[in-house]
Amino acid sequence: MVAITSTPAALLHSTVLDWYGANARDLPWRAADASPWAVMVSEFMLQQTPVKRVLPAYAAWLERWPAPADLAADAPGEAVRMWGRLGYPRRALRLHAAAVAITEQHGGEVPDDHPALLALPGVGEYTAAAVASFAFRQRHVVLDTNVRRVFARAVTGVEYPAQATTAAERRTATEYLPATAETAAAWAVGAMELGALVCTARSPECGACPLLRHCAWQRAGRPPYEGPARRGQSYEGTDRQVRGKLLAVLREAHGEVPQERLDAVWHEPVQRARALDGLVADGLVEPVAPGVYRLPR
Repeated sequence: MVAITSTPAALLHSTVLDWYGANARDLPWRAADASPWAVMVSEFMLQQTPVKRVLPAYAAWLERWPAPADLAADAPGEAVRMWGRLGYPRRALRLHAAAVAITEQHGGEVPDDHPALLALPGVGEYTAAAVASFAFRQRHVVLDTNVRRVFARAVTGVEYPAQATTAAERRTATEYLPATAETAAAWAVGAMELGALVCTARSPECGACPLLRHCAWQRAGRPPYEGPARRGQSYEGTDRQVRGKLLAVLREAHGEVPQERLDAVWHEPVQRARALDGLVADGLVEPVAPGVYRLPR
């Protein structure tokens, strides 16, 4: 990915930051008093999950576990239970593992050092950069799906970024990273919000975009995407749906569950068994006796 826009970086920064100041959503993890732990929880929950679904789960989670040590003291199965229907429940186990590491290795405080964040279980490059930026106002490149799409269109003139983050994207993002930490952190969240609300994947509201006059994609005539087919994720009838149904029974049981109760949630025995085996392999479910299961302890 090679930057082709002729707009100076400083102008892009000021334009997005002015727009963000007037249009930012009032989200609890952005509040001035949001703890680093609260920011980390939000970042785990927001991966592949819309804000409106995250909000109630986020509030309930922090009410029960307001600090990493609170979660670390509970069983990992309780994290899976509280995760509810957010989807991709392995995130709950990873967040629990991160809480244990924070408690044991960092005195119960989320570390403000980027390498230390990156070393936590379940924390990848994006999450480490996001927590360092949003919780500690540090200067890091933060590339989520929304930011990558804004860069692809406004800076490089293509409709969508590559399906996986490329080295060229990182170089471009680094080139456009503001020089000061405070501005860099604000730029990251501003670009993210612009991608979430205006520069959306399927129906971008270009007429409402503050970067309309500066957008390389607009200047190029909005050329259509020419890369590999971008397929939406199906759900109905998939193993993922079956896994969700099985987990729902275990979450609601608050104890051990016999095989026959799990068998009742899905008609096809081979797929049902495959989904259950996958849950066990992922550590989301524990067999406690032949034909008896529970959430992990």
